Amino acid sequence: MTSPAQPPKRENPFLNIVCNIVVPTVVLMKFSTDQWLGPLWGLIVALIFPVSYGVYDLIERKKTNYLSILGLVSVLLSGGFTLMKLGGIWFAVKDAALPMMIGFSILLSLRSKAPLVRELLYNESIIDVPRVDAALAARGATGEFEALLKRASVGLALTMLASAPVNFTLALYILKSPPGTPEFNADLGKMHWVSFVVIVLPSMVAMMFIFWKLMGGLTTLSGLTQDEIFPDPKAKQTPKP
Repeated sequence: MTSPAQPPKRENPFLNIVCNIVVPTVVLMKFSTDQWLGPLWGLIVALIFPVSYGVYDLIERKKTNYLSILGLVSVLLSGGFTLMKLGGIWFAVKDAALPMMIGFSILLSLRSKAPLVRELLYNESIIDVPRVDAALAARGATGEFEALLKRASVGLALTMLASAPVNFTLALYILKSPPGTPEFNADLGKMHWVSFVVIVLPSMVAMMFIFWKLMGGLTTLSGLTQDEIFPDPKAKQTPKP
């Protein structure tokens, strides 16, 4: 008997925010002074949490998450820039370049057989993909759904691209202290929570709106209710011999 494939575990949003936002911010702002860890070790300790969470998430959910990889790259670049005592302009360029890379990657992936929006919004950890695909095929609506998915991809890409100039301006405005000092680490901590409020939360709202439009289109095209579109966590697959 072959054991059924286990679906990837859902990401814990609370743990995500604590490890990637709260803890690094507190360490950088409160424990990077000479009385505590100092600028270098304060930065290293702050980096340990998002890096460890990114690696844990990739291992635990058994799934390559391209956004997690980009997040790790962002954290490592921030650490490298700080250790090299580079000025705020480099952080501004980095913080603008990463969302631009994501946005253009989403647009370019539309030409491939596996658009990134499928990984982000239309995957088996969120949607009962086999059931929805079968319903779309039965109603001859697969082509219309692909067009809907393309519109969602463009909307998601534009959200990422729009955040790039905001990231750049925010980094230039906040990161004014000399690199390699406790004050600069405190600026990085401040930028962590300010960017979360100013950029991340609005981006999440935009993504939720895009997902809501995608779900509305799916219910219309597939004839399924939203309860039928989402996977049943209690359902168990029958083992195959």
